[in-house]
Formats: sequence, C-alpha cells, structure tokens
Amino acid sequence: MFDFRVQQELTCVAEGNGHFFARVGAMIGYKGNFTAEKVLLDPNQNQSMLRSVMNFATRKLTGENIPIMKVNGSGTYYMASNANHVSVITLQPGQSIGVEGENLLAFTADCEYGVRFIGVGVVSQKGLFTSNISANGKNSQVVITSNGNPLILETPCVVDPDALICWTGPDPNFKVDVNWKTFIGQSSGESYYLEFNRPGEIVIIQPCERASGISIGID
Repeated sequence: MFDFRVQQELTCVAEGNGHFFARVGAMIGYKGNFTAEKVLLDPNQNQSMLRSVMNFATRKLTGENIPIMKVNGSGTYYMASNANHVSVITLQPGQSIGVEGENLLAFTADCEYGVRFIGVGVVSQKGLFTSNISANGKNSQVVITSNGNPLILETPCVVDPDALICWTGPDPNFKVDVNWKTFIGQSSGESYYLEFNRPGEIVIIQPCERASGISIGID
C-alpha cells in the first residue's frame, strides 16, 4: 500500500509498495524499483470486461478520459505537474469527490475512478462532466494540483466555476447575476457562480481563473 504526502508544496511523494495510479508523465524521479504502464481501459479493480469497456467509452464520450498510468513497485516515487501546487486529500470510506480532470494528479489503488454529470457546467470552461473519485478503503487518497496555493472553503459557499478544483458532497447549483448593467458593459464581470448549499462539505478553489467558456457581458 502506498501513502501520499506533499514535499515542498510542489511535489507529491508516494512511499510504500504495491501499486497506485497517476496521470501519465507525472513522474519526476524515484528511489527503489518501479514500473509504469498506461491504463488502456479502466483503472478500477474487480470490474468485468464489459463494465471496463463501458467506463472507458463514457470517459471518451464525455472528454474526461485522462491519460492514466498504473505504477507498480516499492520505494519512493516523486510526482509533479508544471510546478503547480500539490495537495493530498484523504477520503473516508464511501466518500466521493468531484475533481476537474486537469487538476487530478494521482490516486491510491483503493479509489474508484469515474465520471459524473454536472449540468451547470455548460456555462464554464469545465464543461458538462467532471471526474469523480470514490473511496473504497480506509486510506483512500487523491492528489490534486492547483495554479497557486489552494483555498479551502467550508460550505455553504459560492465560487467562480473557473476557479473551482474539487468538492465533496452533492453537485452545486447554478447562480446568475445578470441585470441591465451587464448588457452595457458596466457589470463587475462576475455574472455566474456555483452555489454549494449543504453545510459541512469542502470546496477547494485556486487563485487563478481558467479562460471562461462563455461571456455574458457585451464589449
């Protein structure tokens, strides 16, 4: 079993033996004996071939088919992504997290990787689907990256969809702030939001917005 930890904010260190899953190209170095192979169908364990093919097809059709490799071995494995900030999230058994595919770096073998539909995502760069990681063990860990130091908010809260990285609990609602100022170019520029209403959940955002997929204002 592997355990993930963060070193100097920009690097994830995986220590242990067995296997885990990571984004293709995440490795920057290791000590010990490791091999890595690209996952062709499905990283989830104990799945039938039909279920694996269906999961693969779903990821391809939704654009959430992140290139993932299975890392086998023992020792210490170092991972990073373009000098982005790295965070490790430990999930409780049965807990799941929605995470933007571009921010997913690695996850332990006892996690289940899939796709979830986000209907409100049509208004942002994130699209209608996002990656979903579910915990099937007592030490399920997910590694995420962020452009800058991430901000952790406890719900209820409202966030810019272009800054959103991941969240626990149910999917957000869509909130829009459009009035006459929007159409004459006098708005604040913040016209749509994602609203998380269930108390006690966690939302992680980054201090850098993606290029928005839609523009409501008129120049």
